[in-house]
Order: sequence, then structure tokens, then C-alpha cells
Amino acid sequence: MWTLTLRGGARAAVVTAEWYDAFGVVTSGRVQLELRDGEPGPVLGRDAAFWLRGTGVRALRNPGRRTARVRVFTPGAVTRQSTHPVRQPRHEGDDVNSTKDTEIVVGPASGQPSRTHLGLAGTGVIATLAAMVTTTLAAALARAVGVDFEIPDGGETIPLTGIAVVTGFFSVVGVVIAVALLRWSARPADRFVSTAVPLTVLSLVPALISGANAATIAALVGLHLAAAAAMIPVLARNLRARTD
Repeated sequence: MWTLTLRGGARAAVVTAEWYDAFGVVTSGRVQLELRDGEPGPVLGRDAAFWLRGTGVRALRNPGRRTARVRVFTPGAVTRQSTHPVRQPRHEGDDVNSTKDTEIVVGPASGQPSRTHLGLAGTGVIATLAAMVTTTLAAALARAVGVDFEIPDGGETIPLTGIAVVTGFFSVVGVVIAVALLRWSARPADRFVSTAVPLTVLSLVPALISGANAATIAALVGLHLAAAAAMIPVLARNLRARTD
């Protein structure tokens, strides 16, 4: 018998040889079962019990910020060395009726960067600022070489501040999507990329149908792609690092 402690956002892989015949009971917090195909499974609350054998579960994940604990009963003794449970040599008394209890903690160790939603948001803010600076400077350079950024409807010219604000707004939307996927998806990095890329393509439509001259349309499309290039890879890598 042993206790698995999952800190906020933590994930523990289920290896068949190590979790054979395991029976778990959630004693605090919430635990989400991650299925073999990577899809999120049910979220179990306190006092919920489950068998792992034959269920197709590949990992246990804490979808919230509050620490979750699972009391696990297995035929053999299990302990922890790094971030994955490993099976140790069987000792006398190490069975489902044993009173021995080893705690396994999954999550950021003391002194290491915290893998929390706040950390992802902080990374997103930095990436957003980088995207705003990149697009504003690129727009200023385009204007210096003759791009007027004039939209025929009303004869208005897009100011540099407008480009910065729009970049910042949509970048923040991307950060919110990333944080939500980290919390609710079993494969947040893949889901984020598959969501962000189509949204980026969709964001090009207003520029293409604006009726502006070719130089302005090309510049607007380039600015959208520059912002996406500054945001999507950074957030995707961060999500992947927090869930691997």
C-alpha cells in the first residue's frame, strides 16, 4: 500500500509492469484518468475508487491546483526515485494487506521552477510583449519603405499603436486558450497547436478582403504571421514541457 501525491498540474505515468492489479482510492483533491489514446478520461473526486487493470489508463493527472492524493493498493511494493514510480524487489509483507505505506510525490521539487498555470501565464505575458514589439517595429519599418496601411473603407490609416493593441489582444487570447488546455486537456500542446494554427489562418481573412492595396495587404498578413511565430512555438513548447 502506498500513497501517490499529485501536486497541481502534475502527471504520473501508469506503466503496466509497475501498476499491475493496482486499486486506487482518491483521498483528497481530484484525479483525472488519461486514456491510452491520449484523450482525457473521467475526473474522480474524493473517495472515488478505481481499478487500473484492463482499463486502458496510461496516466493519472491532477487537473487542478490543489494537491491530490491517491491511496494505492498493489500486489508488490512500489517506491519512487525520480518522477515515475518503479517497482522494487518484493519484501515480506508487501501485499495488499500490508500496513506499510510509502508516499510518492509527483510535482515540482523545492527550489525548482513551478510548473503551474501561473508559470504558463507568465511565459505567455513575456511572449505577448515580444510579439507586440516585433509587430510594431516591423510595421514601422514597412511604413518607412512606403507602405501606407490605409484601409479604403473610410480612408483610415492603421496607426502603429493600433497594430500593437491588436497584437496584444489576440496574443492574450492565445495565452488564455493555452492555460485552459493545460488544465482540461490530456494533450494540451497538440490541442493548442491544432487550435492556434487555424485561428491564425482565419485572422488573415480581414486583411485579404479589406480592399487595401497589395503592399498594405502583404504587410498586414506578414504582421499576423510574425505575431503567430512569436507566440505559438513558445506556448506549445511550454505546454509540452509541463506535461511530458
